[in-house]
Amino acid sequence: MSHTLDIQNGVVEMSHGSGGRASHTLIRELFASHLDNPYLRQNNDNARFDAPPGSLVMSVDSHVVSPIFFPGGDLGALAVHGTLNDVAMSGAVPLHLTAGFILEEGYPLADLERIVMSMARAAKDAGVEIIAGDTKVVERGHGDGVFITTTGIGVIPPGSARISGDAAQPGDAILISGSMGDHGAAIMLARESMDFDHAIQSDSAALHDLIAHMLRIVPNIHCLRDPTRGGLATTLNELAEQSNVGMVIEESAIPIQPQVAAVCELLGLDPLTLANEGKLIAICPPDQAQTLLKAMRAHPLGENAAIIGEVTEADAGMVQLVTGFGGRRILDWLAGTPLPRIC
Repeated sequence: MSHTLDIQNGVVEMSHGSGGRASHTLIRELFASHLDNPYLRQNNDNARFDAPPGSLVMSVDSHVVSPIFFPGGDLGALAVHGTLNDVAMSGAVPLHLTAGFILEEGYPLADLERIVMSMARAAKDAGVEIIAGDTKVVERGHGDGVFITTTGIGVIPPGSARISGDAAQPGDAILISGSMGDHGAAIMLARESMDFDHAIQSDSAALHDLIAHMLRIVPNIHCLRDPTRGGLATTLNELAEQSNVGMVIEESAIPIQPQVAAVCELLGLDPLTLANEGKLIAICPPDQAQTLLKAMRAHPLGENAAIIGEVTEADAGMVQLVTGFGGRRILDWLAGTPLPRIC
């Protein structure tokens, strides 16, 4: 075993997960070289850091997307964005991330480096550092290349309004930050190697800067949630159930890219159940809705924001969709798994 990695031609070997010299070489030459920061340089099995005043928030998410590289993103950036967004949906300022890697024996080191470099870029762009990590290797055929689990820590500044999934109130307005279904459609096309005239890109993005901008202008937002797995339909049902309220949304008000709508029609999918990785739902008092909408549209990640409906006292736990023809139907939770391994 060489004490230096051959990243261009090498592959992950079982010894890279042994905890011995090969593991040390992999960590030093691949992970630490790209994720370098003062916490990792301490070379401890933990990271000690000072927490600013306020309430700490923690979230964990595992990422198993297939394919690992897709239009608009990859597993590495997705692992950063997904967990940062989960932390930010409470109004918290993300502070740090940790990352755990499950590697399959035989996976190309060059592709692994590409993933780690993408993580490093995404974390730097978001203003956070990956301060601790872990690596394990499973035998060939017992994984699918790379799985990543990230844990995020953030802080809610003292005096901030409470933002929670159980805080929606009758009369509140429901807003979304942009078009629905982009990530799910991009993954489907990449997985099936389908060629469309107008390529669909994943919307994978970190949303904490958008949220901070929204809260500066409308501090009393009641709920925030990113509609990932299960899409808009499932996430609204989660919020309706959690807050014990009803919801009515207008189909015509929901932005959906024409190419996403075309893919969904072709494949028999509902864009309202497809995953998003760079969009959010916001619920706020009705007299603040237009102000919040204007604020969202002033940010690059919210330029296609829309008010799509309202919270109701009646029909608690139920989401109703007013169709383009003026009728109503129940917008139900996603049933089954039409698109597994999307994030």
